[in-house]
Amino acid sequence: MSAGDFASQALKVPVEGSSVTVSGLLTLPERPRLLFVLAHGAGAGMQHPFLKSTAELLARRSIGTLRYQFPYMEAGRRRPDPPHLLQATVRSAVAAGISLAAGIPVVAGGKSMGGRMASGAAAAGGLPGLSGLVFLGFPLHPPGRPDTQRSRHLEKVSLPLLFLQGTRDNLADLNLLRPLCERLGARATLHVVEGADHSFRVLKRSGRTDQAVLEELVGAISAWCATLL
Repeated sequence: MSAGDFASQALKVPVEGSSVTVSGLLTLPERPRLLFVLAHGAGAGMQHPFLKSTAELLARRSIGTLRYQFPYMEAGRRRPDPPHLLQATVRSAVAAGISLAAGIPVVAGGKSMGGRMASGAAAAGGLPGLSGLVFLGFPLHPPGRPDTQRSRHLEKVSLPLLFLQGTRDNLADLNLLRPLCERLGARATLHVVEGADHSFRVLKRSGRTDQAVLEELVGAISAWCATLL
């Protein structure tokens, strides 16, 4: 492979404590400097165009990804699994990622619910060997119901945390998220994307494109990951 090239490999991840096995997709550049174990959100699986594009752009910045399915998505169901099964899947995917990483640092997280399940697993002490967590739109509260109850477990997470959040995200009031990050201290980094909603889409009148936003997100992840190396 030449610079900027990457290869993808399909794999299977057995979920601890169950008879379930889920699909995964490992995307690696030629010389990865870090691996991101990347979970999908509640409504779309690992092949969603947003996650696919994110993985490809990260690969061009020498960051590999391991995307994976949650059991309900693997089975074609719409309703997410109970939190204990979601978090068991995160733990299994992270363990697989660390095994595949061959000594390079590993971070985890994901889009919306996937990121929150990763932090929940970390808060419960179930992600040894991880270097940090990345949230692509942390779902701080239900739409239109500002609250911080979903974030209480973050106090128990000692890892570096990167929050990527749009100013139009109706699942994360920045007036609540900013003070939360301040309380979490130096381990929390907040990158605010102007004009983006929870899906990181922007209005046409903003003068920006969704692709430009994606490039901004990947640039922020890459810069943050560099601080962990």
